[in-house]
Amino acid sequence: MRIGELARRAGVSTRALRYYEEQGLLASERTASDQRVYAEAAVERVRLIQQLFTAGLPSRTIVRLMPSIETGDASPESFELLAAERDRITTAMAELAAARDALDRMVAIANHPTPEHCPALREPAWAPYESAEV
Repeated sequence: MRIGELARRAGVSTRALRYYEEQGLLASERTASDQRVYAEAAVERVRLIQQLFTAGLPSRTIVRLMPSIETGDASPESFELLAAERDRITTAMAELAAARDALDRMVAIANHPTPEHCPALREPAWAPYESAEV
């Protein structure tokens, strides 16, 4: 099947399919006019790739997992990769939560400013500029 049909059937863009090929996740044959042609099994493979991306895995990890997925034989390395990716995602979530909490504090300060946080509310609000005479 051609790239447009695969994209339609798998629910992705043709751009995504080209990216998958560039990353080594998907293979195609080429016609005499250099158009991509995919096997029927590519539909299921693209859906699997999409699931792995949805799970937060980067393409470099998916490439490393594919041999185990294709053979149905999960290696210890596969489990280690998945555990490492889970740890990476957990760390990113904690960092995002910390950033969200800091932003919540900024929003609270903006909604209820105090002299401690807002120089414009201090007495005096500003000090006159005193130039140093040379």
